[in-house]
Amino acid sequence: MNTTVKRTIFGVLFLAIMLGGLLFHPIAYSVLFLFMTVVMMWEFYRMTMGNNYKAAQYIAIALGACLFLTVLGIVGYELPHKLIGVNILLLLALMIATLMEKDKTEFKLNSFLYTGILYIAAPLAMTNFVVFREGSFKGLLMVAFFCIIWASDVGAYCFGMLFGKNGKKLFPSISPKKSWAGFWGGLALAMITSVILWAVGMFPFPIWHCLLLAVIMNVLGVYGDLFESQWKRTFGFKDSGSIIPGHGGLLDRFDSAIFAIPAGFIYLAINGLV
Repeated sequence: MNTTVKRTIFGVLFLAIMLGGLLFHPIAYSVLFLFMTVVMMWEFYRMTMGNNYKAAQYIAIALGACLFLTVLGIVGYELPHKLIGVNILLLLALMIATLMEKDKTEFKLNSFLYTGILYIAAPLAMTNFVVFREGSFKGLLMVAFFCIIWASDVGAYCFGMLFGKNGKKLFPSISPKKSWAGFWGGLALAMITSVILWAVGMFPFPIWHCLLLAVIMNVLGVYGDLFESQWKRTFGFKDSGSIIPGHGGLLDRFDSAIFAIPAGFIYLAINGLV
C-alpha cells in the first residue's frame, strides 16, 4: 500500500477513534485514555530501558494505569480520596522491585521509571479534570483542545514545507527539520482555530482568553514535540513505536498533547473559566 494512502487511512481511523472516545460515552473515554497511558508508558520504557528491569517496568505501568483510574474515580464518580493510597503502595512496590533485581549494573536506569510516570501518566490522568466538570462528562472541551493541537501541527508542517526548508531552524540540534517559519505558521493556524471554536461555541470564553489559550497550547505543544524528539535522538529511535501504521507510536502522536493539554487546562482554571 502506498505510504501516503496508508497514512491517510489510518489517520482518519485514528481521528474517528479519538472523537468517538471523547463524545460517545465516559466509559469509551476511560477505556481509550487508559489504553493510551499503558501503551505510551510501554513505548517510553522500551525506548529508554529496553529489557532491563522488566518487572519494575510492569509495576510502573500498573502504577500509571492506577493513577489514571484513581483520578477518574475521584473526579468523575466522587469516589473517596483514600484511593490515592493504592498508588502509594504501588510506588513502594516499584522501589522494592528494583532492589530485588540480581543484576544491578544498570541501576541508574531506574530514574526512567519515575520519569515515565511524571512525563506520561500524570498528564494523562489530568485529562479527567478536562472532561469531567460540574459532576458530568463533557468531552467537547477536550475535542476543542485537540483541534488547537492538530491545527498547530498542520500549520507548522505546511508553513515549514513552504517557507522553512532554507530558513532558520528552531532547534537544529534536536529536530533539524523544524523551522521558525513552521512555528509561526502553527501559531497562526492555532489562533485562527481558537477564534472559530469561539464562534461556534466550543470555547465559551472571552475571545482574548481563547487567543491566549491558543498561544500557550501552541508553545507548550512545540516543547512537548521537541522533548520527545530529544529522547528518541538520545536513544537512537526514529519512532516510539509502530501501533499506528504510517504514523509511528502513540507517544509520537501525543507528544504535543501531554504538554499542551495540562497547560491549557491550568490556564483556564487559574482564570476561573472551568
